[in-house]
Amino acid sequence: MHNSQSGFPAGGGGAYLLKGGDASSTCLTCHQVAGDTGPASYHISTPNGEMPFGTPPKQLSPGGDFGWLKKTYTWYADVVSPMSTSAGDRHGHNVNAQDFGFQQDGKNLTAPGGAYPSSALSCTSCHDPHGTYRRNQDGTISTSGKPIKESGSYETSSAPDAETSVGSYRMLAGTGYVQPGMTGGLAFSYAPPNAVAPSTYNRSEATSVTRVAYGSGFSDWCRNCHTNIHNGTYSFSHPAAGFASGATTGNLDATMINYYDQYIKTGDLSGTAANAYFSLVPFEVGSQNYGILKSIVTTTPTKGPDLADGTPAVMCLSCHRAHASGWDYGMRWNTKTSQITSNGKYSQETLLYQPFGQGRTEAEALQAYYQTPAVKFDPNQQGLCYKCHATLPQ
Repeated sequence: MHNSQSGFPAGGGGAYLLKGGDASSTCLTCHQVAGDTGPASYHISTPNGEMPFGTPPKQLSPGGDFGWLKKTYTWYADVVSPMSTSAGDRHGHNVNAQDFGFQQDGKNLTAPGGAYPSSALSCTSCHDPHGTYRRNQDGTISTSGKPIKESGSYETSSAPDAETSVGSYRMLAGTGYVQPGMTGGLAFSYAPPNAVAPSTYNRSEATSVTRVAYGSGFSDWCRNCHTNIHNGTYSFSHPAAGFASGATTGNLDATMINYYDQYIKTGDLSGTAANAYFSLVPFEVGSQNYGILKSIVTTTPTKGPDLADGTPAVMCLSCHRAHASGWDYGMRWNTKTSQITSNGKYSQETLLYQPFGQGRTEAEALQAYYQTPAVKFDPNQQGLCYKCHATLPQ
């Protein structure tokens, strides 16, 4: 990580003796690798030269590929409308990584709903680079105490015990965290969320979904930067966005759970609870019980929301990817159109007017849907909000 030997720089690099020119560039020296033939392990970004016009980024981790930030799309919806644009920097969190060509958000100077400056956004805005946050045997999170014996992120991770702790999920920072070099009272207010990921998580979902058991605390954790995003002030607040600690309005009640379980696609409500889970519309299990979360990942990965497991809820990641996606605002599906397929395809790349394909090639749209075949959906599939709101007009 640090370009030093005996306390002195050993060559070129950046501040804090980092090997890269900045924090995110240092992260990407390992997390972006040239020559991948497809999604690979812990890689979360695709090099510029490997995603020319019409070719999508390669990585399919649950958080998404930062390469989407460099893909801008234009299209005409019809004969009378002006050209529409989906700018690259609208596709997710714009980390600043100068060595890799990632720039500051071109529109928002601060995090929507908060004061966090976009000029400072980096991988270490969310992830603690030194991994000091740990989960203890009693479920508490601390930055000191028992030594961390391993990652706490996976279904194969050991449980903390009386002598050792495990790392927080994905090394996410928590209460009291201030990004290195950041000042001005922007310390985190919320602890890292609870979750369990499968050991193989960066993969095509052409034949089966990748199930992360999101336990609890995700929307609160996002509020560390997007402080006021759920207080009703913003027009883009989800109607069920009462996510502050102790709130219940984001919870899925029995009726909503039935919607989720039954919905397969537009016009098809024949689904069952055992096969209901869809990674394009994940939900929070509503539990901090790691035995339950690990069991979901290992034995019932397609299981829908279940009140026996906890208090299922909609959360930020139900609609957004944490890093970036092929759609505006890092959405898991295209919310800027009434249909996500048209005549059985995601894209309208050969047509003059593309109200639904919106400038993407079929390869790009397929990758943005994590290689979920278009035939899985209705030929004119409507948006995936209906996975939870199945009784709305369709």
